Amino acid sequence: GQQRPQRQQGERPQRGDFDPAQMRQRMMERYREVMEVKGDDEWKIIQERIEKVQDARREVGFGGMGGMMMMGRRPGGDAGGDTGQRRGPGAGAADPTMEALQKALESKASNEEIKTKLTAMRSARQAKEAALEKAQADLRQVLTVRQEAQAVMMGLLR
Repeated sequence: GQQRPQRQQGERPQRGDFDPAQMRQRMMERYREVMEVKGDDEWKIIQERIEKVQDARREVGFGGMGGMMMMGRRPGGDAGGDTGQRRGPGAGAADPTMEALQKALESKASNEEIKTKLTAMRSARQAKEAALEKAQADLRQVLTVRQEAQAVMMGLLR
């Protein structure tokens, strides 16, 4: 494959040159700057916990978006739009409980089977939300009150 020339510091990315890792790095630098974290040791602990919050949030967010991604399907399984197969960078894996519910609906499963799949999907979502709350509590433990307030303003904490 062709290699792109390295960009210089501060140079704007070309269209189609999106690098998720670079974007995450810039976000982390922004969090560190806003939270005024000077020490590398302190930042290492905070960054690790921010990443756990972001991972947990992606999991919860995907669970909520699954229904929207499936809306384009026609009965019978024909793709009449986005079937949820194409995902943006970092969107995470499909939720198996959501997929099982979708298949049950498409196959005209009994109400009892649909109810079982729906219960499983809700339980999985609750577990993901609990994991997010724990990750946020863990982050909160290592922040000063000022840093916690900044994290709330930046959407990391509620």
